[in-house]
Order: sequence, then C-alpha cells, then structure tokens
Amino acid sequence: MVRHNNVVPNGHFHKDWQRRVKTWFNQPMRKKRRRLARQKKAARLAPRPAKGPLRPVVHCPTVKYNTRVRLGRGFTLEELKQAKINPRFARTIGISVDPRRKNRSVESLETNVQRLKEYMSRLVLFPRRHGKPKSGDSDPSELAMAKQVVGEVLPITRATRSDTVERRAVTEEERSKSAYQTLRNARKQAKTVGKQKKSEEEQTSQ
Repeated sequence: MVRHNNVVPNGHFHKDWQRRVKTWFNQPMRKKRRRLARQKKAARLAPRPAKGPLRPVVHCPTVKYNTRVRLGRGFTLEELKQAKINPRFARTIGISVDPRRKNRSVESLETNVQRLKEYMSRLVLFPRRHGKPKSGDSDPSELAMAKQVVGEVLPITRATRSDTVERRAVTEEERSKSAYQTLRNARKQAKTVGKQKKSEEEQTSQ
C-alpha cells in the first residue's frame, strides 16, 4: 500500500521498445567509405588541389565575432582587379569568385590581394592539350615536379596571444604596491571630494 499522499505506482513497461530504439553499428564502415570517397575524388581532380579552390580571408559578422577570420565564399572583383587577374580566367585556375561580396576596409583588400599574388607565384599551370603549351603555361620542368595539394590551399595562420604580448619580469616596486589598496583609496577620495572642497573653502575664507 501507498503511505501518505504519494503517487500511486503506475509504470508503463509494455511499450515494445525494440521498434523504437535506433542503433548505429555502421559508423566504422561509414568512416572508411568517406575516406575512400575522398581518395577517389583527389585522384579524379589531380593535379588540382583536393580540397577545392582558393578562398579569401574574411572577418566573421557581428560585433561579438568580427575579430575572428575565416575562409570566405570567393574573391571580390576589386581584389582580382588589383591582382591583375581576369575573373573569368580566375575560375579556370582554381580561384573562387564572389561578385556580390564588397570590400569594407583597405586592410582586408590588401590581405586578399597579397593572398592572390602568393597563389599565382606558386601556381603550376598545365596546358589544356597535352604537348601543346600556350603562353602562360608552366615549364615542363615545373610540370614534372608538380604535386597535388591535399590539405587547405594557403591555410590561414592565426596569431596566438603569446605572439602579440611581450612578457617581462615583475619589478619590486610593483610587488610592494597593492592594487586593492589603490582602488580603496581612490574610492574613498571620490566619496569625500565634496567635504574636502568645502573644508578648503572654509579655511581660505578665514
């Protein structure tokens, strides 16, 4: 029997849970299948970069995240113009283009222009027809040494906080001072500034 004002036991245990439980026993095989698919895609794209075209460095939206940078959708027409690259030609050599994006600052514009110039300096351009090179194609020696880029094309190098902040030893003067006591004194002076001013005026008037 139930004592006092408690709930009467009312367990529902005949729910046929086998039909409602979902299991995932194929995770290892799916991992292997994805890896093989990436290898097939890389072999199909070779010698182009396996991870896709070059993308610009952009700042994240909103005030909370605008100090962070990430890879954007594509380079603006202004960036391609300053790097002296035709937008239609850029898409054929592994450079993503986004005509809707706009440059809001000179710093980001210069960063992406420099990124494009670095990419063009490293680019190995194969002829469209084997054995029939055109002007602008790479030398046969460069073609023989070309390797496929497996990871990100020109990955972003984020500066850590230790690189930007200089460290130094704490001086004896700083050790002797108390930040807590300094704040207490400043707070006390701010509260009694009116009384001090009044007493000074009375002393001068006498």
